[in-house]
Amino acid sequence: MSLKLIRKFTLSALLVATPFASAMAQTFVFTAIPDEDETKLVERFRGVAEYLESRLDVDVRYIPVKSYAAAVSAFRNNQVQLAWFGGLSGVQARGLVPGSQALAQGVEDEAFVTYFIANTSTGLEPSDELTDDVRGKTFTFGSKGSTSGRLMPEFHIRETFGEAPEEVFSRVGFSGNHSRTIRLVEAGTYEVGALNFQVWEKELADGTIDTDAVQVIWKTPTYPDYQWTIRGDVDAQYGEGFTDRVRQALLELDDPALLESFPRSGFIPASNADYEPIRKVAEEIGILD
Repeated sequence: MSLKLIRKFTLSALLVATPFASAMAQTFVFTAIPDEDETKLVERFRGVAEYLESRLDVDVRYIPVKSYAAAVSAFRNNQVQLAWFGGLSGVQARGLVPGSQALAQGVEDEAFVTYFIANTSTGLEPSDELTDDVRGKTFTFGSKGSTSGRLMPEFHIRETFGEAPEEVFSRVGFSGNHSRTIRLVEAGTYEVGALNFQVWEKELADGTIDTDAVQVIWKTPTYPDYQWTIRGDVDAQYGEGFTDRVRQALLELDDPALLESFPRSGFIPASNADYEPIRKVAEEIGILD
């Protein structure tokens, strides 16, 4: 091949690659912890992507991840610039990326609770406290990185019984997400489980829970949970004031269908300081180094 032809091919490649690289650099990418079935999440966050794109004047793309840890890693590695985290995963992610901020939380996330549920065959009944009757039963958390499905239930188990979950229950497992916790306890695979109250309430409203097989037996005291967290370097990447524009767009999201898919009644301002209680609990029980 002649030198002239090589140069021609090289120039053509550069002309093609440069606009592509520019377009990729301008795309604002976000993810979310996989706390429910993937099909539900994809539908929800595609809608959020379309909304943000209309408000931010940049290409916006949602990418799903397979685990809570993968969401944190994607945020740390700048594969995503924004994420819908739980309380614990948000604390972990912000600790890895200097300057990152919690921007907004759901109205309901200011005072979140975990439900403990039990298969009705156990004979466990609803109570105002976590009773010794759960001792010796089989138990499932949600994801290992979940605030409502692991961190807070483990904290309350330890606080109530003065023992680790493995010492209280005959078998302890991790379902992977809140929807699966319901299914496993409903089927009797595990006798007791802990999950996000919002997922329970939404599935209950949708008629997808067999209430003859499973019921709520206890709810925890309130704590802060889910939030939108953004990397500390987005203004440098997308322009001065971009963080504020993202925050404003999230706070003004009022599409009833989108909010119902979370489910949330709206979004309110959040700050890193709001999640100090989560960080302290995680350190106390050894989940956060």
